[in-house]
Amino acid sequence: MSALTIRPVTTAADLATVVDLCWAYRDFLYHFGPTEQRIVETFYPQDKYSALMARLPEEHARPRGIILLAERDGIPLGCGMSHALTETESEIKRVFVTDAARGTGAGRAICQRLVDQAREDGFEKVYLDTSVGFAPARALYRSLGFVERGPYQPMPDFTRDAICFFEMPLRDVAAQAE
Repeated sequence: MSALTIRPVTTAADLATVVDLCWAYRDFLYHFGPTEQRIVETFYPQDKYSALMARLPEEHARPRGIILLAERDGIPLGCGMSHALTETESEIKRVFVTDAARGTGAGRAICQRLVDQAREDGFEKVYLDTSVGFAPARALYRSLGFVERGPYQPMPDFTRDAICFFEMPLRDVAAQAE
C-alpha cells in the first residue's frame, strides 16, 4: 500500500472530487442520527448546500484558506478545508473521510495539515466544530491540541446539546505576551 497524500486542490477535477466528498459528508451526517439530521436540515438544506458547493473555491481561496484532498494510489479518501473568520482567526470546515479511510490516520493527517497551514498563514487561533455524537472526531481534535469551548458564532439554541465547539491557539503564550 502506498503512502497517503494530502494535497491542495488545484484543478477542476480535484474540486469535483471534493464536492462529491462533501455531498457524501452531508449524506453521512443526515443518516447518522436524528440530531445530525436536524443539523443538516438547519445548516445544510439541499439548495443552500448546493450554493455552498458552487462557492467552495471562493470561500476557501488562498491565501486565507485552503481546500485539501487526501488520496492513496489516486483514490480519494477524504477532504478538509479552512477559511478566515477574522484577520487572526481561521476555521476548519468539512473534514471528512470515506468509510474505507476511517481508522487509517487520514482524518488526523488532514486536520494536522489544516492547522499547520493556518499557522503558516499567520493566524493566531483556529476553530472547528463537530457533532456531539462523533466521539472519534472529538477525541481526534483533543489529541491534536484543540480544547472545547462555547460557540464562536451565533447558533440556534438546540446546538448547545448537539454540537461541540473547539479552538486551538496557534502561537504560544510567551510569544503572545511580547
